[in-house]
Amino acid sequence: MKKYIIYIGILVVGVLLGSLFFGGSTESTSDGHNHETSQNENQMWTCSMHPQIMQPEAGDCPICGMDLIPAETSEDGLAANEFKMSENALALANIETTIVSRNSGESTSINLSGKIKANEKKEAIQTAHFGGRIEKLFINTTGEKVYKGQQLALVYSPALVTAQKELLTALEVKNSDPEIYKAVRNKLKLWKLSEKQIQNIESSKSIIENFPIYANVNGVVTMKMVDEGNYVKEGQGLFMIADLSTVWADFDAYENQLSSISVGDKISLVTNANPNDEIIAKVTFIDPVLNTKTRTVIVRTELSNKDNQLKPGMFVKGSISSGNEVSETKILLVPKSAVMWTGKRSVVYIKKKGDEPIFEMKEVTIGNEVGKQYEVIEGLVENDEVVTNGTFTVDAAAQLQGKKSMMNNSDDSDDSKLPQEEIKVERVEVVKEFQNQLKDVYESYLKMKDALVKDNFKLSIEVIAEVESNLSKVSMKLLKDQQAHQEWMKFQKEIEVALSNMKDVKDIKDIRHHFMALSDNLTYGVQMFGVNQKVYRQFCPMANNDKGAFWLSKEEHIQNPYFGDMMLKCGNVELIIE
Repeated sequence: MKKYIIYIGILVVGVLLGSLFFGGSTESTSDGHNHETSQNENQMWTCSMHPQIMQPEAGDCPICGMDLIPAETSEDGLAANEFKMSENALALANIETTIVSRNSGESTSINLSGKIKANEKKEAIQTAHFGGRIEKLFINTTGEKVYKGQQLALVYSPALVTAQKELLTALEVKNSDPEIYKAVRNKLKLWKLSEKQIQNIESSKSIIENFPIYANVNGVVTMKMVDEGNYVKEGQGLFMIADLSTVWADFDAYENQLSSISVGDKISLVTNANPNDEIIAKVTFIDPVLNTKTRTVIVRTELSNKDNQLKPGMFVKGSISSGNEVSETKILLVPKSAVMWTGKRSVVYIKKKGDEPIFEMKEVTIGNEVGKQYEVIEGLVENDEVVTNGTFTVDAAAQLQGKKSMMNNSDDSDDSKLPQEEIKVERVEVVKEFQNQLKDVYESYLKMKDALVKDNFKLSIEVIAEVESNLSKVSMKLLKDQQAHQEWMKFQKEIEVALSNMKDVKDIKDIRHHFMALSDNLTYGVQMFGVNQKVYRQFCPMANNDKGAFWLSKEEHIQNPYFGDMMLKCGNVELIIE
C-alpha cells in the first residue's frame, strides 16, 4: 500500500512539472507564431514604377503588370531625407551603384545624331511664267534629273495667244510707232519668251498656241505639283527641283552641349548606309533659335555629294571635336543611367557610406555629354556612390517613406513637373475630301499603334504597307493654298522616312523608336488639317529612355504602344484635337 502511495505521489508531481514546462512553452510558441503572423499581415507590397499601389499580398501591379516589391517603412535615427531599404528589396530590384570619379578633360568629343537634307540654297520651284492649261508634261515622276534649259512642259495660254496677235499688229506699225512695238516685245520677254522665239513669231507671222516651259536650274525633281490638263496661274509652281551636288547634314545639339560647339569645329560623320565610310567636314552653321519642343539647336555642315551617295532623309551620326583648348583639369563624370530628369531638375540617388543600405536624393547640375556619361558641374563630389541601376525603385521607396524624391520635392514649384510644350499649329481650312484621305492614313496608323500595344511585331510590320498606300492616295491637288501645300509636303516626307526606316528593323523595339517620328509628324498633319473626328494626343514620360514620347489615339483611355503589356496603362492625355 505504501508503495502505491509513492507511485501516485510521483505521478502527481510529474503532471505538475509537465504542466509547468510544456504549458509555458506552448504559450510562448503560440505568442511567437502570432507575432510572426501579425508581421506578415502588416507587410504591404507596392510597385516600383507606381508607388501609389499598395496591396497586402505579393503579385502583379494592376497598372503595368510588374512584380510588386515589399514596401519599406520609415527608419528611425536617419537624417530628414535619408531612408533605408532592406537587403531583400535591393536584391529583388537588382540595385547597382557606381563610384563617381574624375576623368581627363581631353575626352570632350560630342556625339550627335541627325539627317541628310537638301541644300536649301540650291532648291528652286519651277513656276509657270504665264497662265494657261498644261497640254504636255515631259517630266512625269519625282526623282528625274533635269538640266537647265531642258523642256519641261507645253502650255496653252489664251493670254499669250493674244499677246502674239498684238505683236504682229505692232510689227505692221513698227516704223510709224516704234514705242508700241517695243512695249509689246517687252511684255513677251517678261513672260520669259526668248529673243529667238520672238523673232520666229515675227518672221513666220503665225501664232504659236502651245508654248514650252524650260528648266531654270539643274537638279532632281523632288516634287511634281501639276498633271497634264491642269490649269495653272501665272507664278504657280510646277515642279520643285533640288540640286543635290551638295547637301546639308543637320544635327540636333542639346542646350548643355552648345558651349563646346563653334562654327569651324571639325566633325566626323558616318551614315547608316555606309557605316565604314567616314566623312570629315566642318561645322558651317549653328541655328541662333532654340527649338522649344525638343530643346535642341540645329548644328549644320555642308557636304559635297557629286557621287550622289548622300540622299536626303538618311540618318547620320556625327562626332565633334571641340575647337576650344583642352582643359588641363579633370572633370567629374556620372553614368547617364544614374540621372533622372524631372522638368528643369536632374537628380541622382547616392548611397551613404556604411554597412547599411541608406540612400538620399541629390539634385545635380549636368554639363556636357561625354560618351555614356554626363559631366557633373554641381551636386556631387568625387567618390560619391550613386545608384546606376534600379533608380526608379529607389525613388519609389523614397516616396513611400515620405522622403525627398523625384516627384516629391519641398523646394519645387509647379516647374518641377515634366513640361510638355504645346504643339501650336494653326488650323488650315481644307475640303472634306482631303480630310477624309488624311483620316484613312490616321486609321491605318491606329492599326499599327494597336499592334504595338499587343506587342505584335509581325502585324506592325504588315501594317506599314497599308499606311504607305493610304499616304500615297492623299491628293495635294486638293490643297489650294500654296503654304498649306508646302507644309503638307514636309509632313508627308517625314512620314515616308519614318515608314521606310521601319522596314529595315529587326525587332519591335526598333519599330517603336521610329513610331515616335511617325506619331509626331502625323500629329502636325492632323492638327493642321483635321480628320473630322476627335483625336487624343497621349504621352508616356518613360518612353524614349525617360525623355518621353507621344502617340495618337481615338480613345481617351491609355493603351501604351511603347511598352505594351509591360506598362499598358502608363501615360496620360496631353491634348484633344477636334
